[in-house]
Amino acid sequence: MSIVSNPLPSIVLVGRPNVGKSTLFNRLTRSRRAIVTAVAGTTRDVIAREVEWEGRRFNLVDTGGMFGASEDPLHALVLERGQRALATADMVLFVVDGREGLVPGDEEIAAAIRARDLPVTLVINKTDDKRAKAGILEFYQLGFEPVFEISAEHGEGIGDLMDSLAGSAGRPLAEGEHPLEDGEQPRPGHAAVTEPGEVSVAIVGRPNAGKSSLVNRLLREERMIVSDVPGTTRDAVDTMMTWHRRQFRIVDTAGIRRPGRVARSGQVESLSVLLARRAIEDADVVVLVIDSAAGATDQDATIAGEADKAGRGVIVVANKWDLMKGREENFSVAFDDSLRQQLKFLDYAPVLHISAATGERATKLLEAIDTVAKARLTRVSTGALNRFIATVTARHPPASPGHRHVRVMYAAQTGVAPPTFVLFTNVATTFHFSYERFLVNQLREEFGFAGTPIRVMVRKRTRPAKN
Repeated sequence: MSIVSNPLPSIVLVGRPNVGKSTLFNRLTRSRRAIVTAVAGTTRDVIAREVEWEGRRFNLVDTGGMFGASEDPLHALVLERGQRALATADMVLFVVDGREGLVPGDEEIAAAIRARDLPVTLVINKTDDKRAKAGILEFYQLGFEPVFEISAEHGEGIGDLMDSLAGSAGRPLAEGEHPLEDGEQPRPGHAAVTEPGEVSVAIVGRPNAGKSSLVNRLLREERMIVSDVPGTTRDAVDTMMTWHRRQFRIVDTAGIRRPGRVARSGQVESLSVLLARRAIEDADVVVLVIDSAAGATDQDATIAGEADKAGRGVIVVANKWDLMKGREENFSVAFDDSLRQQLKFLDYAPVLHISAATGERATKLLEAIDTVAKARLTRVSTGALNRFIATVTARHPPASPGHRHVRVMYAAQTGVAPPTFVLFTNVATTFHFSYERFLVNQLREEFGFAGTPIRVMVRKRTRPAKN
């Protein structure tokens, strides 16, 4: 296994807390990937996003509040991650607050940047505020060039800044690459394809289930900040990796708690949960991480339900399995039975017992992700599908709510991701949920579809009018 080394140049955002780095990151990447609040030090993990401008690309990296005083108990870890990002930077984007003017904290950051001997672009933010006019000239004494006066919130001056960044550090599009559409990231969507390309994997679950530890284990590096403090991860942070020539985009998300607890915990966590839910919507495969010692809860079922409703592939990971050693014989069987009972609608999802701490069976998760990603894109030939449906319905014929005789005249697979089937019948009807579940189970047993939901729809077959 190896980590993808992105050949794109890296531009790293630095600056004091609350100067607008995350707002600028979202503006330049045309996304809402970084959480923006008035709370200083909101961003903890390093967030990277690919940017394309006028045919040139680069990686933009938001380092979080690595500079300035902080009461965050995880500030030392935040600082370490930021320093690591700076060590691999090709350029620094130094953001200052024009409204506040030059302060000692800016001068300290400037000194730290000069010590690294990197090209620096100085960005004076919030210059749309009348209070900024008097203090803007103070920043020029820092000696960095070029200097741009912008408003990240309102988009003023962004075009000129992007022209400069792309011209100085951007890599021209390679032959065969296409420009990104507005807000698009370079990953395939959920259209019908025959082979999975890049697979987006959302790691979700309740706080402290071990999601970030699992991501670090898969990547074989301390990429994510790990702590016993609940709610350590705030942003949805994604990292590219390859495994057996397959590309995975691993997205670590904030722990999702019950809505009442989220509301009481404040704005930052509410936005974190929103990003986690958005990561589920954007994913190909969702990995639900459960603390083995705690078992599955109603909240785990709610999270899994969102993934199932969104039509994403699902894998259930019972983490911290090393703590379960020494239990009675057949404990794993009883554990899985209880888990299946709690997550009844996820009977199709594989369950893995792993330990992110020790690495036990971690590679099995990568194998499962690959299998589920392929299953979501499986397409059954029309001939094989109709022969199979004819055999199944002959053995167990469906019935309509009015007890009329129902015959399936024709079946077709109309989509993938998730696999979707339409059954055309002789009368307008619906199937009882138990019969629909029976058909889904039969399809899964015959054709695979491991780890992916299956959609079945029923339509009355209409015959063309005769001339």
